[in-house]
Amino acid sequence: MEFVTGLKCVFCGATYSTRVTYTCPACGITGMLDVQYDYPAIAKHLTRRSLANRKEFSHWRYRELLPIRKDAVLPSLPVGWTPVVQTDSLARHLGLRTLYLKDDGRNPTGSLKDRASAVGVVKAREKQHKIIACASTGNAASSLAGMAASMGLKSVIFVPERAPEPKVTQLLIFGATVLRVRGGYEDAFQLSQSSCERWGWYNRNSAINPYLVEGKKTVGLEICEQLDWQVPDWVAVSVGDGCTIAGVWKAFHEMKTLGLIEGTPKMLGVQAAGAAPVTTAFSTGEPLKPIEPHTIADSIAVGVPRNWKKAVLAVQASGGTMINVEDEEILEAMRCTGRLTGIFAEPAAATAIAGVRRAVEEGIIGRKASVLAVVTGNGLKDIRSAQAAVTKPFDIAPDGTGLEDILKDQGFVS
Repeated sequence: MEFVTGLKCVFCGATYSTRVTYTCPACGITGMLDVQYDYPAIAKHLTRRSLANRKEFSHWRYRELLPIRKDAVLPSLPVGWTPVVQTDSLARHLGLRTLYLKDDGRNPTGSLKDRASAVGVVKAREKQHKIIACASTGNAASSLAGMAASMGLKSVIFVPERAPEPKVTQLLIFGATVLRVRGGYEDAFQLSQSSCERWGWYNRNSAINPYLVEGKKTVGLEICEQLDWQVPDWVAVSVGDGCTIAGVWKAFHEMKTLGLIEGTPKMLGVQAAGAAPVTTAFSTGEPLKPIEPHTIADSIAVGVPRNWKKAVLAVQASGGTMINVEDEEILEAMRCTGRLTGIFAEPAAATAIAGVRRAVEEGIIGRKASVLAVVTGNGLKDIRSAQAAVTKPFDIAPDGTGLEDILKDQGFVS
């Protein structure tokens, strides 16, 4: 933790040493902390030239901007350095000149959450914990289970009843102890919190652990470098708890502070209309009001997001905005993204793309703007929702009866 100077509460502004474990002592569990760094010192080590000479193509290449020790034992699974793809066909479909997708579904367990969990297991090992736990609707859970397995740690995962079976199965394959709570995400979260406190497990919940956002921000650090330090006009991120978009914005702010980029993008935060308490707080300027979420995008179906303040501050600081999309728009985004790019986005990931389309239609994003959308998770994690987005296959007899009629109907033969 050579360059970490302390922790700062995003609510009251109080600063603390890293001896504080999770949240602000003055504000309690609602007091989210942000990791502070010595940027002048980092600037002497982290330069365009030094990065160009580094052979580590994972998110650990930015170690100066991560809250881990020099001698930290790292997971064996390679995390980060996922591809940025320019897609002209999808750009035209959305009414844009330039569109990039950052495909974080390529991470080891299939989602951006691997970035946070990788930091989480390193911190757990650093603090000599043998058990690490969290609550999740799926992605954070599977990423934690996979990363813990790679580090020889035990994981305890609390999931709500609605957690998709593919994600639960992934947890079990990784050897996690999975506790399916008869209730929603908030019920699972509260039970994981009390269990961590009672039995002394390391708490991986991004809702209270400030170090996990630092892992998530690496997606933004990579975007800067992969686009040759020319950042897009807008970066779209789906929003659930709020820590991902906060982390991505922090990355751009840090890169500018270090002199590695000249300007920063505007952030477009996108929520599902049935789970949009952060958008409401952003639009009204009022404190967050809990809701009961209803959306197919389970990974962002958070009714009581703890990092809402970080998200709101991030979007405001960027000069961006927030927008909501309906579930049907999310399904359409899954369809068009798959057909026009070959990238299979899960509902929460496709939410960002749906938001870009709506923002273009409403004139928020100009058609000549350059835009990057972060694809946060692979669609194989939620097959049930994907099935709702597509038509059924054609069933035909072994002798091919009816095949020609189907092909004519599809335009393959005349």
